Amino acid sequence: MVASETTPLIAVPRIEAAPLTLAASDSSSRWLHDRRQRLHLFLEAETPAGRCYERFIMILIFVNVMAFILGSLFVQKYNKADWASRKHGLCGTLCDSLWFGNYQDNLLEFLNIGSTSVLEILTVAIFSVEYMLRLYTADLESELYKGFWGRIRYVPTFFSVIDLVSTLPFYIDSFLLRNSNIAASSFLRMFRLLRMMRVEGRYDTALTMMDDVYAAQKSILFTALFVGITTWMAVSSLYYLAERRNPDMIYCPTCGDDVDHAECEIDSWGYVNCSLAGCPGTEHDERPCYNLYESIPMASYYSLLNLFGEYPLINQHSTYGKIVGTLTAAVAVAIFALPAGIIGNGFETVISRRHKDQDAAEQPIVEEGRTTCGFQATNETLRGRVYNVLHAQTGWGALLLDHGVNILVVTTSISFMLDTLRSLPWRARLVLDIIELLSVSIFTAEYTLRVWSVAEDPKYIEAPAGGRFLYATSFLAVMDLLSFAPYWFEVLLTGRIFPSLSGEGSEWGYLVKSLRLLRILRFERYTHAFLSFDDVIQRNVDILAVTAFTAILFWIFFASCLYFTERDSPDEEMASFYNTIPNSMWVTLLNLSGESPLAQYSAAGKVLTGIVGLFATAIFGIPIGVLGAGFQDVVAEENDDNTENLPPPMSEESAAPAGHRIERATFDFVNGNGSRIARYFEITIYVLIFATVAVGALQTVEGYENMFHQVEWISVAVFTAEYVLRLIGAGADPDFACESFLKTRLRFIISFYSVIDLLAIVPFYISYALPASFVNDYDEYLRMLRILRLLKLDKYIPSISLIDDVVRLKYNSLKVAFYAAVTLWILFSAALFLCEHDDTSNEIDPVPLYSCGVDCSMTDRFRNYFDSMVYTAIHLSGDYPIITYSWAARLVCFFMVIAAVGVVSVPSGLIASGFVEVVRSKHEGQHDGQVSSGEQRAGDDWYEDRYRALEGVNPPASKWGEWVDQWQFTVNRFLNGTRMPNGHHVWTTAGYFARVFIFSVIILNVLAVLLESVPAIDEAVGNEKGNLFDRFEFFSVMVFATEYALRLFCAPKNREALYSSFVYATTFFGIVDFLSTAPWFVQQALTVTGWLDADGDGARIFRIFRVFRILQLEDFLTAFSKLDNVFRASKDVLKATTLLAVIIWIGCGALFFIAEADNPNWRECDSSIPLYGSHKKPGCYDFSSTLECNEFYPGLCQQAAFTSMPNSLYYTAVFLGGEWGLVDFTWPGRLICMFLCVAGIGLYAVPIGTLFTSFGEVLGLVDDDDDDDDDETSEDDQDD
Repeated sequence: MVASETTPLIAVPRIEAAPLTLAASDSSSRWLHDRRQRLHLFLEAETPAGRCYERFIMILIFVNVMAFILGSLFVQKYNKADWASRKHGLCGTLCDSLWFGNYQDNLLEFLNIGSTSVLEILTVAIFSVEYMLRLYTADLESELYKGFWGRIRYVPTFFSVIDLVSTLPFYIDSFLLRNSNIAASSFLRMFRLLRMMRVEGRYDTALTMMDDVYAAQKSILFTALFVGITTWMAVSSLYYLAERRNPDMIYCPTCGDDVDHAECEIDSWGYVNCSLAGCPGTEHDERPCYNLYESIPMASYYSLLNLFGEYPLINQHSTYGKIVGTLTAAVAVAIFALPAGIIGNGFETVISRRHKDQDAAEQPIVEEGRTTCGFQATNETLRGRVYNVLHAQTGWGALLLDHGVNILVVTTSISFMLDTLRSLPWRARLVLDIIELLSVSIFTAEYTLRVWSVAEDPKYIEAPAGGRFLYATSFLAVMDLLSFAPYWFEVLLTGRIFPSLSGEGSEWGYLVKSLRLLRILRFERYTHAFLSFDDVIQRNVDILAVTAFTAILFWIFFASCLYFTERDSPDEEMASFYNTIPNSMWVTLLNLSGESPLAQYSAAGKVLTGIVGLFATAIFGIPIGVLGAGFQDVVAEENDDNTENLPPPMSEESAAPAGHRIERATFDFVNGNGSRIARYFEITIYVLIFATVAVGALQTVEGYENMFHQVEWISVAVFTAEYVLRLIGAGADPDFACESFLKTRLRFIISFYSVIDLLAIVPFYISYALPASFVNDYDEYLRMLRILRLLKLDKYIPSISLIDDVVRLKYNSLKVAFYAAVTLWILFSAALFLCEHDDTSNEIDPVPLYSCGVDCSMTDRFRNYFDSMVYTAIHLSGDYPIITYSWAARLVCFFMVIAAVGVVSVPSGLIASGFVEVVRSKHEGQHDGQVSSGEQRAGDDWYEDRYRALEGVNPPASKWGEWVDQWQFTVNRFLNGTRMPNGHHVWTTAGYFARVFIFSVIILNVLAVLLESVPAIDEAVGNEKGNLFDRFEFFSVMVFATEYALRLFCAPKNREALYSSFVYATTFFGIVDFLSTAPWFVQQALTVTGWLDADGDGARIFRIFRVFRILQLEDFLTAFSKLDNVFRASKDVLKATTLLAVIIWIGCGALFFIAEADNPNWRECDSSIPLYGSHKKPGCYDFSSTLECNEFYPGLCQQAAFTSMPNSLYYTAVFLGGEWGLVDFTWPGRLICMFLCVAGIGLYAVPIGTLFTSFGEVLGLVDDDDDDDDDETSEDDQDD
């Protein structure tokens, strides 16, 4: 469906309105009309003076918004900095009177109109006069606004409301509520930014096209919202059950962090009492402490953050909470992302359609270099020869020089990185100083010769001096100049060429040295990666203009709202981040980019951040996504895929048999071919692989070290037999078979999968053969080798082995994208290091691994450039677990959020798309023989086939007689309606009201579950038998049970049930209807028999599971019942990519466990243990492991993270979702972290993205636009 909104994307020239015809002919009426006409044209900027006024208004709006933002810096109540003081700060009474109006007792106090400023009075006066004039000339804009009632109709129009909001609060504050000092009125000044839409024609498109998005997506948006809300309610309920009694989730905002939550008590209602822990109730606050998950409504906010992919409470979850968190990160996040994804995609689709309509033919990409392509100067002059060497690069000497300079660029970059190491000895620094002097001298000489010789080029030959200046001001030439010029300035200022000899360095030494990193842009000439950005911007300038304005509007709006809601927060951390609007804008920027680093918001703040996460992030991310997608498109256009490297489709015809009969039989058996026993053996291998991995993970948990050790015996025996059989059958394997028996076996033994098999089973035999050997010392780590058995599955479902195919397929594009990503990574790492290596003002938690146990700050994190690379990699992946940055670092992060994240994500996107292409290419041959009808959709199975086969077929007659038939038809029409030819259903009046009644009961049931979980409401209703909730539950069960029975009765006449009661009972609808009542009957039976306490937590679980009755709404909106179709539609890609995701998840989880199990940064000790001690009484951080700490201080030392494989898998699942709740790793852990940032997260997301696409295909939610375009095209053809 094509949206009806026609607001132009590009501002079109205004056309002067035709003068109105006057009824009166006297000169005074004509004079008055002419004056009003000229005034109207002036206001619409159709005259020179009007255009000047328009520019003035834009400047005034900008000044007002900046005054509103900056004014919050000088509110002394919230900003305690010395420079914000009224008496001794930067802005005193005069400044406040002129610009901000924060205080009522400033120089304008004599006006007696409350707190105001000269800027405010001037602005309101101008806007008020303008509004009156616009109201006066409104009839010239439209006939609708003629006369008194026409003016009344004009008042509620969009721009009129914006004008009123910009001025009315001032009059209300000044004359009606003079001494109220209402904060909201100050906040409403921000809406003056919306007036920008009146003076700039295309900005109003940013908001008015929202109806376009709704019109285009309304058919699917409600379905997606149903999916999202259902997932949200389910996750919230599970979290509530898991965490409602978790002491680590107790929060005492007014008592600080000194409360010992272990001493707090939680009563049967869910109330928390921390009097014994040092936080008793007061007269004004009887319950200062509460559990963050004390009710489902409270749990819903933190569940919402998890569904956004954010885990601000990652370390506080219980074991059951971590299980729920793992499932949420692995599955629920993708399902919940549907609504936001549809909004964002719909917004991009509408903009792209308008862009395509206005510019049907995109201009081809033309990369214009700094010099004339292919030009060679004459060798008769020295300048010509230099030009040919440096610019034209002709001859072997030019090639040698080019490679030499490239090596020097890499060397100087590494030398800067090494120079940041604090422990580097002075002799090493002297070597680095010498390298710096030589490299800068060479760079200087090369730059000078390049500028001198460029006059030979035809582009610059007509004006040599001016041509050289033009060349020198090009982007790459400026970068070359910046890479060496500051060094010579430093030498002139300090007189030191070798600072290491004096032991001193200038204050800006690191900055000078870091500028050498700009030389890596030299490699741009080989890839043209960054030169493509101007094409991306030019292609999308209109989209970026519209969406960037929307993004800024959202940013300022939500930052201002959160400033007012959170600046008085009792939580000191929350208040510190929202004490000014600039601080609020920093955190809101992260919120809008999909981050939630803070969680303890007020009720209003939770609503606002929830709206931000649900809707605003989808729109705010569009300009970022446009840059990233545009860059990927340009890269793809300039670099073709190597499709010849795609693997051939899997052939169902087997190759010619090799080997003798026993070898062939053995080979077929271990590969599941030839017999049912062989197939069962293959399935047994699958099961044992996962079983041994699960047992190996469980045995890392304290107290479970020897549990299920029999499984290991059995699995080793089976895997050994399998290995022997594969060794015997190697002669029939085409990969190893050759004429020599020994050579065949040797080729098998040294193969990849054989090595995996041996690593998985040999340590087991060694440990029993040599019980006192080194194997026992490393038994825990050797057990992790069992995880390698997962790689054996690659033989059956190729996944890991396809990565090399992916790289070959996307090599050309990956080369360019990786260069851009790595360059940005290197440069932003240097920028963050420069900003934070001396930042001692922002405190952080202890990081003993980095030699800081107390009074730690950001400088302890950013000790050197290599530390900065880790944190920058995390930020470039889109996550910001660290937010305590200086303002300079925040500015760097701003550019990372706006520009770099989209570009750096391109390599991961290319790898993911390449993986899908490779998998589909291998399976395309398997589906060639399948023929689908025109009505068939992706993922259709036997049910859909049988349903289509019943088209026009009458339902079977009942064996109970015609009377039963009639009742079945009647009940079916009552419950299911009558299906019309267009696919819609029509219900009888009674049936319609019954559906409304059932819908209402479902909604009321969900609300009842939510309300019953609230301690105050639960206590007020009471637990007496037959209370309000019990009576409503009995009524609901009777309603749902009756409906279920009637649906079973009429199923033989219902085509959706395939005319079968059994089919209905086994479909999604039937199972949901059954489960809506069955738990109640089970609960009653268990209660009567005494197996279940009616008031205990077990009964609460049964009551909470009533929330899943929301799934009965599936009868109104089809979504979850199609999940099996979704999996079938993407089974080929899902099998391979899911296995790959599982391998990455479990493999990286094991590596994190090995690397981080004893990281002291995650260690917590009892307060009686010093952090650092002596030889006789060592401190918490003096031990090499937590086990040693507990041996010395039994039970007083605890590792907070990576304590076991299940614990490590929980954190890794969260990491793979793009959320880095922990960042202070050991160096092995950092390497794993960077791998995940570069490739792991992208590969892990492939199955989730595949499900997302298939979900849309199954529901018919995709390609609607394409279909519409095709329909329009065919209609046009017919018209022609």
